[in-house]
Formats: sequence, structure tokens, C-alpha cells
Amino acid sequence: MSHIIVVGAGQAGSSMVVKLRNLGFEGKITLVGEEPVPPYQRPPLSKKYLLGEMALERLYLRPEQFYSDHNIELKLGNPVTAIDADAKTITVGGETLTYDQLAITTGSTPRQLPAAIGGTLEGVHVVRTLADVDAMANDVKDGAKALIVGGGYIGLEAAAVARKMGVAVTVIEMANRILQRVAAPETSDYFRELHAQNDVTILEKTGLTRLTGEGRVSGAELSDGTMLAVDFAIVGVGVTPNHSLAEMAGATLDNGIAVNEFGQTSDPTIWSAGDCASFPYQGNRIRLESVQNAIDQAEQIAANMLGEPTAYVPKPWFWSDQYDTKLQIAGLNTGYDQTVVRKGDKEGSQSVWYFKGDQLLAVDAMNDPRPYMIGKRMIEAGKSPTPAQVGDPATDLKALM
Repeated sequence: MSHIIVVGAGQAGSSMVVKLRNLGFEGKITLVGEEPVPPYQRPPLSKKYLLGEMALERLYLRPEQFYSDHNIELKLGNPVTAIDADAKTITVGGETLTYDQLAITTGSTPRQLPAAIGGTLEGVHVVRTLADVDAMANDVKDGAKALIVGGGYIGLEAAAVARKMGVAVTVIEMANRILQRVAAPETSDYFRELHAQNDVTILEKTGLTRLTGEGRVSGAELSDGTMLAVDFAIVGVGVTPNHSLAEMAGATLDNGIAVNEFGQTSDPTIWSAGDCASFPYQGNRIRLESVQNAIDQAEQIAANMLGEPTAYVPKPWFWSDQYDTKLQIAGLNTGYDQTVVRKGDKEGSQSVWYFKGDQLLAVDAMNDPRPYMIGKRMIEAGKSPTPAQVGDPATDLKALM
């Protein structure tokens, strides 16, 4: 009987094993996870779960019973310690398992601050796993002072939740502006103002020299010499793909685990999906760090494992929740040379449209779902309105479709 092993029990791994069963695969399926809990949603961890608005069981993607009901073996709480691609075996928890096909869906790991500048002090947190957020819960309390290192979406979302819980928050960003790596200046401006309205101090062009404290963080020295008193710190300075198992298996790496358009690594019996996988897209090789990509790519690979392979073509979209603002992003803005801002119908709503020449690349919509949906459909259909049309308040966007 054929045996498919999926290593990495996150959104991609869970989606893949469920899809395999839904497509009628009757062989053996094993899902291996390093964490001791069944696959769970990550986005609510640092929001509703941390705020106490969502119980642990509601985080689970499916009840634990679901997996046994569908004859999917869960091996949780142990990392894979070895892969032998020639023998087609993995070692987990001291046990050796043989596979016919293997998928690596191990995600990514937040970058940590070096120990030399205080990165290992107690009270210095990253946001990724259930254990990370549980460790942070006692620190995020009314009256505490927090330093957030990094003004990307992770840092800004953490700032919003901390403020909601009464924490005094300072965000530092080394770049010229928050969200510089991922968004246009107009989107940065919108969120800078939003956080200012909620009494968050944002310091741009400001780095961290060191965190200070005896055993536990109590202060921070910034690059401009400023000294801050700090009760805890949250580090949001990006992630690195978890590719060590693929490397152990001899698979090619390239900004993560390199896969072809079908999701196969350089070893045709080993596949990869989610944050850890880099794949060809429009002449480049990219990694997409998003829930939707993890699901879509994993489900396509499940189908590819079982039959005639079909190329995976992503339809990128993302979101971020900060205070009462929902940001929805469609497309990828890489290479844009022009932006157009369109005010929404409600106060505080607007959209930012990214163009390269006359080609629409992406849309950021803040509390403005209709332009988001229209822009998303246009991008997926390969249609582009002109920048002038988008910028004209009299234009009916829906008519442009």
C-alpha cells in the first residue's frame, strides 16, 4: 500500500492530507508535526487568542478526532531528525518510517535578535507558534511598556493588540518608513496615522543597538542614543524558510526549498508547499508567505501526487487586521512604478492601486472591500484599467470589468 508522509503540521500540511483523502487516495497518510498540538490557525494567535476572545480548541483547523476518522495518522510533538532520500525513510521520535512520496511543509521561523544584543533575555518574544503567544500572554497587560522591533505587518498587528490591552507601545523601524519593503508610501502613511491616533509611538530610521537587563529585558538603547524603559519586547523582523530537512535529503535550495511548477523538488518523490517553498512565477522564483498560498499550493500538490500534474499558478491575496481597520491586498506589487489612491465611500476607507506602466499589479484596500474585490478579479483576469480611470472619483470601477 502506498504511503505518503507530510512533514509539517501547519496550514499547508493539514490542507494537503485532507485534500488527498477528498480526492480518493486510499493509501497510508502520516502527518508529522513538531508541536504537540494538532494543526491550528496562526493568524488569530496574536489577536483573538491573545486577547482571550478565542479558545484553544477553536484555533484547531479540524478537531483532532477528524484525523483518526479519516485514517490520517498524526505524529505530533517530535521533530524529524533524519531523512534518507535513497532509502526513502524519515526518522521521527526514534522511529524510522518508509515513504513512497514525501511532502515538506515546514513553514518558516521568525528571525531572532542576536544574544550579543540581548535577544535571549527573558521577555523578548517572537510571534509564530502557540508556545510563542502563550509565553507572551503574561507580559501583555495594562500599564506595561513594550518595544516592538520592526514596522512590518507582524509588528504593527502586535502593536494594535498590545494597545487594545492597555500597553504603552513604541515601534522602531530601521528603514525610512514602516512597511517600506511591502507597501507604497501612501499605505505606510495611512497606517502611521492610524497608529498615531491610537497613541503608538513610531520611530522610523531608528535601529536597536541593544536590549538591556539582568536576565530579563528592562531597557533598550536605540541607534540614536535614546534609552527606553521596557517591560517586554516583540521582534518582527522577518522570517527564514525552514529548509534543513530538504537540505538533508539533498534537494536543491533557492530562497527556500526550490520546487518546479508542479511542486516537486529536485527529487521527484519529494514535494514542498507553503512558506518554505520557492516556486517559478512570471519568470522569477518567489516564496509567498500567506495562508491562502499555503492552502492552494498544498491542495494542488495533493492532486499532482495522485495524477497528471497541473502547474500551480497562485492568485496572491493577503490581509492584516489592525484596530478596526481591515487591510486586504490583491496581487503582488513587485516592480510597480506608479500608484493611484482612490478614496472610499466611508470615512477612513481608501484603496491604493499599483501599476507598472499601464498594467495593474496590485491593490491595497483599507476598510474598502468593493475596490479590493474588483481589483482582485481584474488582476486574476489579466485586465487593467488605466491609472487615470482609477484616479477619477466619477469612474464606476465595476463597469471597468
